Amino acid sequence: MRRSCAVLRAGVGGAALLFCTHGIAASDTGAGFVSLYGVLDTSLEVTNPGSGWTPRLDSGAYRGSRFGLHGSEPIGADLAIVFTLENGFSSVDGTLQTPGVLFNRQAWIGAHGTWGELRFGRQYSPIYIPFKGDLDAFGAGTIASGLNNLSKITPYTNNALAYLSPLVGGFSATVMMAMRDPSENDGNGIDGYYLTAAYQIDGLKLSYARQQTHGAGALRANLGGASYGFENVRVWLSFFNGDGGTPFYHGAGGSLSAQYSLSPHARASLGYAHVRDYSTAGASADQFSAAFEYDFSRTLLFYFSAAYLWNHDDASFTLRGVNVVGLPVAYPGAPVAGVQLGVIERF
Repeated sequence: MRRSCAVLRAGVGGAALLFCTHGIAASDTGAGFVSLYGVLDTSLEVTNPGSGWTPRLDSGAYRGSRFGLHGSEPIGADLAIVFTLENGFSSVDGTLQTPGVLFNRQAWIGAHGTWGELRFGRQYSPIYIPFKGDLDAFGAGTIASGLNNLSKITPYTNNALAYLSPLVGGFSATVMMAMRDPSENDGNGIDGYYLTAAYQIDGLKLSYARQQTHGAGALRANLGGASYGFENVRVWLSFFNGDGGTPFYHGAGGSLSAQYSLSPHARASLGYAHVRDYSTAGASADQFSAAFEYDFSRTLLFYFSAAYLWNHDDASFTLRGVNVVGLPVAYPGAPVAGVQLGVIERF
């Protein structure tokens, strides 16, 4: 048995999320392997959507609870067949995140080399990758992320063909095209496209992502931003807009956030986000947020988040998490406040 680990960060200097995997693998690093990995994210949330404080236990507020298999099989000097199967579930009651679908998060096979990577199947959409790590101090997770609460994107894509470029001179890009999903009952052809581009030099990182889907619930969305890190501080500035989707969304806004590393294991964040809601005349919303994270070990993370969302006119935005549906506001324009305590265990 071999234990392998990979670290994902919410930007350079951001909140590190460590994914450790156990799997059967040969001692030769050039040999193939299959690894089992997973995340358990459970939190206690207390929210007031304008009708009183309501406590609830959530799963996947920061990082969706999941388990998966990832494998690689070399077939040449510079070519390997790779795959990922990933299931999302609730750590609160053990149910599948998507009823009747085992690998609802990812189910793809592809090829990898120095030229980049090709993937075929159900995948994270390219717009979801910068969204989750490069555009705010909260990793677009927990109730603290105004970026998550006030925008709309497509996180997963069926029947997709994607190309992920290698890093060249600080630049990288991803392009994806998706075929029609038979469940939409609207014929064959192209269901949508996605693209992302990123550039990084020293402590500065620039990101842009776009999607355009077709058919029922078609959604056009754009995301972009910059982050800069120096000493123990990193700052994020981002913008977003979207039109379409189910339920319907038509808005545009931005967010500003910063994170300070108190120690190698502790981080504190503050943020502000604003959105103009074009689906309702004169509506808009502002969110103010704070968060704290502490690494108890290489695999155990504690997080605390707090947020106040101020809806203006008839706006009805609410606080939610990655895989958590926010409590609906008591009435249009109602303010929403909440706090959240959670833990993430990775294996």
